[in-house]
Amino acid sequence: MSAAAAQAPVCEIERPVVFAGLDWDSNAFHNSVAQFIIEHGYGCKTDIIPGSSIPLVNGMARGDVDVTMEIWPKNVSEALTRGLERGDFIDLGVNYPDAKQAWYVPKYLVEGEDAPAKGLKSVYDLPKYKEVFQDPEEPGKGRFYNCIAGWACEVYNTKKLNAYGLTEDYVNFRPGTGAALAAAIEAKIKRKRPILFFYWGPTWVMGKIAEDVVELEEPAFDEAVWATMTEESDPEHVTAATAYPLNPAHVFVNTEFFQAAPQLVEFLTAYETSSAIVSDALAYMQETGGTTDEAAVAFLKRNRDLWSSWVPEDIAVRVDAVLEQ
Repeated sequence: MSAAAAQAPVCEIERPVVFAGLDWDSNAFHNSVAQFIIEHGYGCKTDIIPGSSIPLVNGMARGDVDVTMEIWPKNVSEALTRGLERGDFIDLGVNYPDAKQAWYVPKYLVEGEDAPAKGLKSVYDLPKYKEVFQDPEEPGKGRFYNCIAGWACEVYNTKKLNAYGLTEDYVNFRPGTGAALAAAIEAKIKRKRPILFFYWGPTWVMGKIAEDVVELEEPAFDEAVWATMTEESDPEHVTAATAYPLNPAHVFVNTEFFQAAPQLVEFLTAYETSSAIVSDALAYMQETGGTTDEAAVAFLKRNRDLWSSWVPEDIAVRVDAVLEQ
């Protein structure tokens, strides 16, 4: 191992590999993991250009950015379609396939003989349990913690409340900030109090509570129903809804980089995680106050079987040597 590690790797390209520094933590975590492996396993230098989705996708098309670790095709579909048609960049496949949005309740409310909401499995069961989720301002109704006011998910959930026939039994409570919603969920679960809420992953919140909550059943995702629900502007006119679609995150690279660095492309193509892995990393950062670089090192130390499958053995040996220092 030490002999293999001692062999200095030679990077395929003579300049730094430039990553898209998208402005959210999960992308930053993936950048940190990929940079650590590329720097210590392949002997390359790396750099980051910070920004938001559309400018950085356009930067990747121009060649300013080599790698984008977390692209949501449905969120930037126009820019991606245009760049793919021109051959500006290449989709290397899925980073993680299971970004999740759903309605949840704590397990302690539904599991066990004495659970106060035993039998609650589906959104259609909720009227029977409105007393369990009693709203403090309207005691005759339950409270549903919706997504953040003004976000698209808040609009979707409001339409769902109508479609599932819940508006007479539940208050549509819209937190003003993400921090307020996260704090309410964390506090209720810590104190084992009732709460019915929407949330999404990967996030640090789901990393902390995933083992403590149950997803409520909704009608299986149906693209036609979803499109009709999305297009209807008046929530009161929505009569049918479905579960949220899974939204896979992809890895994209600039076409010139794809041609110039086949070994790095092979690694980035093999790179695949899951929503749970990313949520765990974000929870680690939340709990420790650590950086994404520190979360990446913690991930690499705990998950050798996973990441070593992305690279040849000599690369894994070099990365291990640095992790063991």
